[in-house]
Amino acid sequence: MKTATLPSIRVKPELRVAIEALLNDDESLSGFVEASVRESVQRRRNQVEFMARGMASLENARRTGDYVDADVLIGQLERKLVAAKASRAAGQR
Repeated sequence: MKTATLPSIRVKPELRVAIEALLNDDESLSGFVEASVRESVQRRRNQVEFMARGMASLENARRTGDYVDADVLIGQLERKLVAAKASRAAGQR
């Protein structure tokens, strides 16, 4: 498959200098940009999938009536946090 190019982008000279200062010895500016774009694409895919799972879970909860009230859940988490802090404090003595 043939490769394609991304559009050129203009950046302030300070940004280019900052990026170049962070490059590894075997890394090019083009490679850095490509890796950054790939990571951004994956992050956005992850966000879309996360939202889809959340919406499906919400729909399932509404359909089945099987859910935990937010105040109840927060209370449970707060009790766990208090217990974890107490356990940690007891272990440090």
